[in-house]
Amino acid sequence: MHKKVIAGLALFSLMTTWASAAALRVAADPVPHSEILNQIKQTDKHLDLKVIELNGNLNANELLARGDVDANYFQHVPYLRDQEKALGEKFVVVATVHIEPLGIYSHKIKSLKDIPDGAQVAVPNNVTNLSRALYLLQANGVIKLKGNGDASTLVTTADISDNPRHLKIIEIEAPQLPRALDDATLAIINGNYALQAGLVPSKDALALEQAKGNPYANVLVTTPKLAHDPRILELAKDLESKQTAEFINQQYKGSVIPVHL
Repeated sequence: MHKKVIAGLALFSLMTTWASAAALRVAADPVPHSEILNQIKQTDKHLDLKVIELNGNLNANELLARGDVDANYFQHVPYLRDQEKALGEKFVVVATVHIEPLGIYSHKIKSLKDIPDGAQVAVPNNVTNLSRALYLLQANGVIKLKGNGDASTLVTTADISDNPRHLKIIEIEAPQLPRALDDATLAIINGNYALQAGLVPSKDALALEQAKGNPYANVLVTTPKLAHDPRILELAKDLESKQTAEFINQQYKGSVIPVHL
């Protein structure tokens, strides 16, 4: 074999070894995603995992597309597909981990039966979670939507066909929804943001999404280039393991639900 070819193969092998030995950089929301990843760091000593906690100014899919991280763990598939369209990128789902039920919360009323006429309802302003919020209101008899009730069909406030309490729907950035509880009668909050705010969804929510048949499981996402990276595959296996499911059940007591029991 030609010396240059041999040298090139040796260099490629060395670069591959360096890549596989490097820390796996994963962007994740603080709760519960980073907590779950940090638990895996303790239990899987073979995996060099660097957890990068997200804040409101970071888009984890943009970070992934730029190569600033190797994977992210914070989103569900409908949101991911919407992001792919917005960014003009293609990503790969490598593990399906848990469900964070969307919940209806209030500091002003104790039951949905007590919603006053004209109440303000704060909801997430991104397309998929807004749709989830409206379906959750419909499931609890607060509003009615056009269509056949298929939750996989995205809806907006324009699809409200019956609003007997004349609710005023206010769209807000999802991380800010817990703060809206001081002003709005109701706030429909993603599970992770509820937990970060000190709420216990299984106890504090007036109503929660059902886990059965829920299409909004949170997933581990990477690029097509890294989809078969040994580090990614090991983390995916860890996230879908019985051990991780047991940790989620013990840690969050129904506020976060593992997909793989």
